[in-house]
Amino acid sequence: MSSTSIAVMASGRGTNLKVILDAVKAGDCPVDVSLVIADKGDAEALNIARIAGVEHVVHVNPKDYSGREQFDAECADLLDKHGCQWIVLAGYMRILSSAFVRRFRGRIINIHPSILPAFAGAKAVEDALLYGVKVSGCTVHLVDEVLDGGAILAQAIVPVFDDDTRDTLHARIQIEEHKIYPATLKRMVEEGFSIEGRRVIWAGKQ
Repeated sequence: MSSTSIAVMASGRGTNLKVILDAVKAGDCPVDVSLVIADKGDAEALNIARIAGVEHVVHVNPKDYSGREQFDAECADLLDKHGCQWIVLAGYMRILSSAFVRRFRGRIINIHPSILPAFAGAKAVEDALLYGVKVSGCTVHLVDEVLDGGAILAQAIVPVFDDDTRDTLHARIQIEEHKIYPATLKRMVEEGFSIEGRRVIWAGKQ
């Protein structure tokens, strides 16, 4: 299993997947995207992966399985089959089962559109606006059994303007997502990290 081999799991437009693949092609992100899994057959992420020449691009249909655990077990077997060291969630809208998280503990990465631990969950951008925060942003974190609760790898901050809507704020957050996701993957494979309590300690120099 190569330390640079990653799988990307996606559900929708695949914008973060495309940014990662573009960074790989440009030589800015030294990972090998060897597998892309989507849970929706019409996910644009599948087309993005095929056009980019990803070797294994798979639609796994949840309707073919009796429950979340069975679906996740099929995905997990694919990840092991293709020797993926890291599992990168990119707009993946399914909550992972505890068994899946335990199987790949410390190896599942997600990006979330808020400064965690504030505003976890699917409506993070809307919740931030309703709360009246003056800054928001995004967080790259490890995945554990708590929704958006894993140890934090990287964060970026954006201002919140008085006339922001959900769409304008989300667009500003996505600009930062597209910077820090591939940058964090690069740092993971080049430097590595350890975890002390909840703190991620990077092995390289600051």
